[in-house]
Amino acid sequence: MKIAIVGASGAVGQEFLRILEERPLQIDELLLFGSERSAGKTYKFRGKDITVKLLQHNDDFRGVDFALTSAGAGTSREFAETITKHGTIMIDNSSAFRMDEDVPLVVPEVNAADAKNAPRRIIANPNCTTIQMVVALQALEKVSHIRRVHVATYQSASGAGAAAMAELEQQYAELGAGKEPTVQKFAFQLAYNVIPHIDVFTDNDYTKEEMKMFHETRKIMHSDIRVSATCIRVPVMRAHSESVWVETERPISPEEARTAFAAAQGVVLMDEPANKVYPMPLFLAGHDPVYVGRIRKDLTNDNGLTFWCVSDQIRKGAALNAVQILETLI
Repeated sequence: MKIAIVGASGAVGQEFLRILEERPLQIDELLLFGSERSAGKTYKFRGKDITVKLLQHNDDFRGVDFALTSAGAGTSREFAETITKHGTIMIDNSSAFRMDEDVPLVVPEVNAADAKNAPRRIIANPNCTTIQMVVALQALEKVSHIRRVHVATYQSASGAGAAAMAELEQQYAELGAGKEPTVQKFAFQLAYNVIPHIDVFTDNDYTKEEMKMFHETRKIMHSDIRVSATCIRVPVMRAHSESVWVETERPISPEEARTAFAAAQGVVLMDEPANKVYPMPLFLAGHDPVYVGRIRKDLTNDNGLTFWCVSDQIRKGAALNAVQILETLI
């Protein structure tokens, strides 16, 4: 099997390398591609040094079975035909194709079968916040259909990439030294702050990030579910958190919900509030599952339930989900 990584030097590209190193996949050849800035860099994979090649419109993808791409929506759109024209399956981490009708949008724990119907040889990886939420929601959907969701996300710096993580560290160092903080990757200083603004605002005053959660959830779950989201950037280095309220067709008790979450694929139950057991990003960064806790009845709606979930944005929210799609196809 021949695999390519496009965007190999970015945060998700580096996570692709780590995850492929860990998984028991028979990879005969791995190719790495990047921009002019990263071309020529060398990374070690399974004991071998692999040099990043410049991504170009040529036949470099001939013979490649799968390409894991995470180089931004513009690059994905520009190079999709180049990548797929010889039969390569492109598993794309950008927003470029997510809502295209002929491109499946896949979270393997929820809709793995959709990956096998990809007429353009492109499969889209959903937005990180959507991925962790639908993994948790799927457990409840099996108990009773979910009508609507309200969600507030608490998104780490990692969601904006490696440079954003570095900027958060830099801001704390600069502030600690009495200097003005560098602000480039975010709308405002993130250190010692929270920013209720991720991506650009749309005509309805929701941001694109928030609208992604509405549209992507419906496509992945094949559902009429409605989602109202507020997406917030918090000064956490890695792993996103979400406070989720759901309304179901029939009441689900917290006990039923705990049983469903405990049995769900890709979910780890952490729900012992009396013993201070609940998910927190500080302790769960670098792990694969979606962790769920703080499960309780909603006090405003007889059919309402609320819970808290945490998952690593770079792993399950991006690279791991793409690799799991690849494994599903294999």
